[in-house]
Amino acid sequence: MHIGFLNPQGNFDSSNSHLTGHPDFGGQLIYVREVALAMAQKGHKVDILTRQIIDPEWPEFAKPFDAYPGVDNVRIIRLPAGPKEFLPKELLWSHLVTDWVPNILKFYREEGGLPDAMTAHYADGGLSAVLIEDETGIPFTFTGHSLGAQKLDKLEPTPENLAEIDEQFHFKYRIVAERLSMNRSAVNITSTQQERFEQYSHPVYHGAVDVNNDNCFAVIPPGADSSLFSSETRSEDEEATYQLIEERLARDIAEERRDLPAILAASRLAPKKNILGLVQAYAMSQTLQERANLVILTSGLDDPLREEADNDLAEQGVLVPIREVVQENNLWGKISAFGLSDQGQEGLAATYRFMRQRRSVFALTALYEPFGLAPLEAAATGLPVVATQNGGPSESLREGDEEYGVLVDPQDPADIAQGLERLICDGQEWEYFAEAGKERVLNSYTWESTAENYLTLIEQIVSSPTERRPASLLPIHPYFRNPQLDNNISLEELSQLYFGSNNEVVATPSV
Repeated sequence: MHIGFLNPQGNFDSSNSHLTGHPDFGGQLIYVREVALAMAQKGHKVDILTRQIIDPEWPEFAKPFDAYPGVDNVRIIRLPAGPKEFLPKELLWSHLVTDWVPNILKFYREEGGLPDAMTAHYADGGLSAVLIEDETGIPFTFTGHSLGAQKLDKLEPTPENLAEIDEQFHFKYRIVAERLSMNRSAVNITSTQQERFEQYSHPVYHGAVDVNNDNCFAVIPPGADSSLFSSETRSEDEEATYQLIEERLARDIAEERRDLPAILAASRLAPKKNILGLVQAYAMSQTLQERANLVILTSGLDDPLREEADNDLAEQGVLVPIREVVQENNLWGKISAFGLSDQGQEGLAATYRFMRQRRSVFALTALYEPFGLAPLEAAATGLPVVATQNGGPSESLREGDEEYGVLVDPQDPADIAQGLERLICDGQEWEYFAEAGKERVLNSYTWESTAENYLTLIEQIVSSPTERRPASLLPIHPYFRNPQLDNNISLEELSQLYFGSNNEVVATPSV
């Protein structure tokens, strides 16, 4: 089969540059790349369709075509959408309609053939798939990764502040695009049952999809790259990564503590990742402080506990309270935070192996984690895991009475501390979870199995593309056919979807 992956946000290249280095360059890009490569290994032709970016800040994304070394049947196809320079995803909506989708259709028509099916990722990929199917009849799957309604919930919207929130995040486009995507897709792919029944059942999506209709959904969990995240593998820069870690520990950790195990966190500096809760848990446990150091891997900053984030108010909002907890509890000499510069996934895997040698523990204390690939990657290398009970880890790290990691309440620092103590203080528990987590990943969470499940589903869709369609298709909003001010999606439409018809949105005053 010939399959197209729709992901307009960019950042696909042969070197996997800048992964997780920007909020738009997160885990979903790893997901798309790995599923595409695994499909290609099974003999299918795969195109990753993304946006061309001609910008001196992002030189890797300028060429119209790219490929992964040694892989002949995966193409990275970059097509223009709006201005040449990088744009955050919130500003792409109109350019998808006027430029990107027409450029995709033109490209394939000139090439002489369209893909058999598309798989769309995130709301912008979903909207693009809707428009392509409307023009060509090519069926598509929709993988949301995360949905706008849950993000909007966290911002605590009211009719009075909705305009201000939307001005920054453009939820009126995202949510209408998500409704269209999940309504018109041949099937919606989620990583967990919880994602299906909790996220897609949000009132904002009522009338778009029925979460109780099994024909509309398929649960396909992501995987870990077992060739990379393994206790036996060694990267080309393994020793250089080890040296970097040792240098940073020497910089931050008191000399007599440098051989202790570590509690390791690795994530972006985003409030939802709740690194603060982990630091608070460590601060309140004398047992943890006596037996382990706390190590935080970040992207971008080499010394985030001391240096300022460049013009990033969100990162500063995360770092300032962490520094306060460190200072108030005199954790200096027990905590280290640093980045791995440009070492990418290979450097991360090497870090996990380094930490495993010291009988360390991986911690993910996010307030909510839709799936949670990072703990599975850590587990694949033999690091036992303590993870949030909210979201995907509740399914991937527990099945019935079987435990493959320790689940904790991310909003309760005492519970986080107790979960960490369980592994740090008990050698038998550490050994059990190191082996159980590793076997869980190898048996149930590989990219090969993810790709196989996608392919089985796509083959069914191609053979009978309308069989899974809902009885009632939502109309495509006029703005998504011809984006103009006079047919723009209004705040009132967003307000009615979110609050219902009895609340009147208050517009932001003109400046």
